[in-house]
Amino acid sequence: MKQHLVERELTVEGPRRRQGMSRRRRSVTVNIAESPLGWLHAHGHLEDRLFDAGERLRADYERAQLGPNVTMRWDPVNVKTTGEQGLTQTERVMAARQRFHGALSEAGKGLQDILWRVVCSGETLPVAEKALQWPARSGKLVLKLALDRVADFYRIN
Repeated sequence: MKQHLVERELTVEGPRRRQGMSRRRRSVTVNIAESPLGWLHAHGHLEDRLFDAGERLRADYERAQLGPNVTMRWDPVNVKTTGEQGLTQTERVMAARQRFHGALSEAGKGLQDILWRVVCSGETLPVAEKALQWPARSGKLVLKLALDRVADFYRIN
């Protein structure tokens, strides 16, 4: 697989996109082609709008702390957000959860499974197709339809 390496500023919240990084800040090189969406985007199968929609959905999934945990976690997830100043940590989590469920509702009942498996769980398309008992090579088309609806929900042009 071809790597697509970009440099990100390293913050407490994790790697952050930043155009002009100062020399005093730490940075890290990230391979954005590691995720299934990144792989599809790097190989020209997803346009920028659909990739951005998938990344927004994944970010809301992580901010909402919906991922599986082995034990109870008491530490908050530190993710910087824009437009949510003045909210408590609990309110930010609830807002992300509402956005996540709203995006899935916008995608529709038949498309939520592929979105969750590929975007949130990080499954590859062949694995998701097999788990959903779909014909081979049908997942890419269905994923594109689902991401198009999610992009409309997030108002990504």
